[in-house]
Amino acid sequence: MPHETPLIATIVAGLGLAFIFALAAQRLRLSPIVAYLLGGVVIGPFTPGFVADQNLANELAELGVILLMFGVGLHFSLKDLLSVRAIAIPGALGQIAVATLLGMGFAWIMGWGLGTGLVFGLALSVASTVVLLRAMQERKLIETERGRIAVGWLIVEDLVMVITLVLIPPLAGLLGGHAPGEVAPSGLAANLGLNSIAATLMVTAVKVAAFVALMLVVGRKVIPWVLHFVAHTGSRELFRLAVLAISLGVAYGAAVLFGVSFALGAFFAGMVLAESPLSKQAANETLPLRDAFAVLFFVSVGMLFNPAILLQHPLAVLATFLIIVVGKSIAAFLIVRGFGYSKGVALTISASLAQIGEFSFILAVLGVKLQIIPGTARDLVVAGALISIVINPILFMALDRFVLRPERQPAAAPKAETRPEAEPEAPAQPEAQPGAPVAEAAPAPLPEEDDIEVVQPTKLSEHAILVGHGRVGSRVAKALHEAGIPLVVIEESQNEVEKLKAAGIEVYSGPAGDYETLELQNLAGAKWLVVAIPDAFEAGHLVEQARKLNPSIRILARAHSEEAVDYLKGLGADVILMGEEEIARGMIRDLLHPVESHPGQAA
Repeated sequence: MPHETPLIATIVAGLGLAFIFALAAQRLRLSPIVAYLLGGVVIGPFTPGFVADQNLANELAELGVILLMFGVGLHFSLKDLLSVRAIAIPGALGQIAVATLLGMGFAWIMGWGLGTGLVFGLALSVASTVVLLRAMQERKLIETERGRIAVGWLIVEDLVMVITLVLIPPLAGLLGGHAPGEVAPSGLAANLGLNSIAATLMVTAVKVAAFVALMLVVGRKVIPWVLHFVAHTGSRELFRLAVLAISLGVAYGAAVLFGVSFALGAFFAGMVLAESPLSKQAANETLPLRDAFAVLFFVSVGMLFNPAILLQHPLAVLATFLIIVVGKSIAAFLIVRGFGYSKGVALTISASLAQIGEFSFILAVLGVKLQIIPGTARDLVVAGALISIVINPILFMALDRFVLRPERQPAAAPKAETRPEAEPEAPAQPEAQPGAPVAEAAPAPLPEEDDIEVVQPTKLSEHAILVGHGRVGSRVAKALHEAGIPLVVIEESQNEVEKLKAAGIEVYSGPAGDYETLELQNLAGAKWLVVAIPDAFEAGHLVEQARKLNPSIRILARAHSEEAVDYLKGLGADVILMGEEEIARGMIRDLLHPVESHPGQAA
């Protein structure tokens, strides 16, 4: 019996095509955001074949915006921003101003109005959180000074965009669009002699101020208390449900009761929760759903893109691309250099910001909805995002070759990066943005030391490589170290890295399956590989890489299910140990051959 299921059809088509294109993007080493946008283009109204329901896609996109902004709020740290405020705040504001002016100049050439140019320029001024953080984490730059500057810069941009999203609707009439719910001057506003626009702004400001005050005074205490109460029930399912109810409920309540955007409501819900010790757990619990709806958000934006824009206005697309990649980059480079930082830092920041993403789409869609910008401007924003996100990895490859790798080479007298003398405080490690892996905090570098760690290849051979120094890996490392077996450890937690260094064990920090990292550890000359990380997919990727690089290496891994055992064995692992089996063997061994032990002591 056939059923009309436009919601299911939209979700299935969106996620299915996003998955297929993302597989191809991974093989081509492109950002998955490009794949998601292309998936939306395929099911959009401007291409032949199946057309998804645009209205439903937009509502699903709103959920994605709410969860994305909730994640931004969860990882927002005032301390991190203050540590690089001297460069991040004026730098971000200066770059936004330059990009906006360039956008307005382009709009003037296109014959658009001043309001159109302002919104279009703002949409081109803000970088993608996802793209920036992924590039930084792949190069282990998050914990460096340039990484802190880039993330602080991004936080300032995000805050400016949050404020912009609040102000544009009441200013829509002034900007040449349609102003929804414009407030007529009456009562106090009329007595003060305010016109309709000023009255709208005053009412909006009062509502926003009331919402912010409520969240900072009441929400700051109530939301963490609710989560702590739920956490003590011991139900992970209930905790996850509480986080989702809070994020979506606050966003919806903020829109209905205070007239502010879903985005601002979700952002403040996350920010007040960020002060709770449960914030990291809340972020982890919502990550899968947040990623899924974020994918649907990008798919919905892709549905808005008309590929004909590439043929109808090729020069306009090129100009938009140049504003994003060249104009913004030059502005960022000059600003960073003007504050006394080295050329390497300036180039890193420039490459990081030479793209646009989430907020650009939100702003462009809002501009079209309020009739401030035409559909052509929205299509140019999406086209600029697609091209800039594709080009961004190429920029970082050039940066790796000509800037970062030379800095990592050993030198007789390494030159420290130039730092402004007016920054005495030690910068703090910023927390990761949404959709990205959470990094442990690292000790701040000494003022006169280069923040780029010199990574040297190991001199060991016939050694053991241990991946993961957690509860399992730490015991293995201790036994190997005491037995005198040459050992190299791969560990992501900076705290564990410092402990291993103090113990005299050679350690590398970073992603285990990275090809260059494996080369540094001399995998080809290693005798054993011990994969002690619990994630079967990550372990499988590492096992597969290792078997290709060194067919004779003996690989030991851990698993938590029979399926994981079969999976790892199929990829080339020699020995796979499953926790339940080993516990059972230990109990049987002790039952049949008992040994003396004290009560509570682990055998």
